Amino acid sequence: MEFSLKPSTLKMSPTSFCMLVVFAISSFPMMESRDVNSTGQANIEYMSLNCRKHTAVLTEFGAVGDGKTSNTKAFKEAITKLAPKAADGGVLLIVPPGNWLTGSFNLTSHFTLFIQKGATILASQDESEYPVVAPLPSYGQGRDAAGPTFASLISGANLTDVVITGNNGTINGQGKYWWVKYRSGGFKSITRPYTIEIMFSQDVQISNITIIDSPAWNIHPVYCNNVIVKGVTILAPIDSPNTDGINPDSCTNTLIEDCYVVSGDDCIAVKSGWDQFGIKVGMPTQQLSIRRLTCISPDSAGIALGSEMSGGIKDVRIEDITLLQTQSAIRIKTAVGRGGYVKDIFARRFTMKTMKYIFWMSGAYNQHPVSGYDPKAMPEITNINYRDMTADNVTQPARLDGLENDPFTKICMSNINIALAAEPKKLLWNCTNISGVSSKVTPKACSLLPEKGAPVDCAFPVDKIPIESVVLKKCSA
Repeated sequence: MEFSLKPSTLKMSPTSFCMLVVFAISSFPMMESRDVNSTGQANIEYMSLNCRKHTAVLTEFGAVGDGKTSNTKAFKEAITKLAPKAADGGVLLIVPPGNWLTGSFNLTSHFTLFIQKGATILASQDESEYPVVAPLPSYGQGRDAAGPTFASLISGANLTDVVITGNNGTINGQGKYWWVKYRSGGFKSITRPYTIEIMFSQDVQISNITIIDSPAWNIHPVYCNNVIVKGVTILAPIDSPNTDGINPDSCTNTLIEDCYVVSGDDCIAVKSGWDQFGIKVGMPTQQLSIRRLTCISPDSAGIALGSEMSGGIKDVRIEDITLLQTQSAIRIKTAVGRGGYVKDIFARRFTMKTMKYIFWMSGAYNQHPVSGYDPKAMPEITNINYRDMTADNVTQPARLDGLENDPFTKICMSNINIALAAEPKKLLWNCTNISGVSSKVTPKACSLLPEKGAPVDCAFPVDKIPIESVVLKKCSA
């Protein structure tokens, strides 16, 4: 996660930014759906992990979609009253067209929150609408400050079979209030709310919605198994602080596909806990597939691995990625004291345009909890494979900074063609404390990544992780 608010070195005009957003959103297929009919009964079709026996509409619980009336009580009452039905075949709760102002609320198991086209869930800017909760055990404190956090707008813990979907309905985090207060130092002892955070859960689906202007991170599944994030559009100003797009954190068996992210931070940030807290919890992120992502993030990465990686990150497959006006393609972030590992990373088929870096590895990302991290806890970075990539208008192909006495090893790069910007860095490959090989890379890689003998292709697994074989069901209500 990037905390720097320095002006971007990659400039984008408002006109070009809007054109990129419109083009990318229009290229994604929308979920088939029909509006609520004149009788108020839902008549929709959608793809889901599981279909639901029961259906309800938010207005049945007193909600008012005028954008001014708080509907926190209505959301909570709906979910509480529907929970018994959720246990009896599952429940679909429809958010119909309108502007539905709300604070934080918690989901339940065997439950689908369906946000219709023309519906917007508006996040309240009233801090009292967000309960204060303890920090995550693998972090030990909030990410903005040493202390607790505000509950996320849409939360859930210890759930099974929970779905947030729609036909491109919107969640508006109304983040400006939170960004301004954060930048002025207003959060000295508490961390801003995220938009969606699902914890300690299994069989999670987030699909076919748009999230705009999150106060901080957008989608944060943490300590979860079997997660699908699909067909999601995330939009935030490119200078908004810490608006990471999708952050799988200490999760196993996760699929992220067909998403479009414009962010002030990393479009995807893979995490697993922070320093001594992450080491103690020891829950890695593993079996992660990321494919068909389009990302714009001038001050951050398309995909970041870390910096909170103390529980470990392994078996990550990344493919068919488009990056535009983005600071770096893949960035590995770690530091002395992190412990953990980043290993068995496989990436291929990237198309990139206007990038500061393509490959970036940082061994000195020195952000730590207030106290107590172990300076002897060294991270392991090994078996990192990049292949089949093209890039235009690049300032510097690579900045690869391992750690002294703890080098990053087994780095492989093959079949990579990088066209430089008009005024590139003089040192194209800046490499220290790393080792590996390269093959068919232009411009030629640094001497620490030598070519060895006949051309080779870096590894990419031929098997699938289990979640990639899951077929969503066609449901109707």
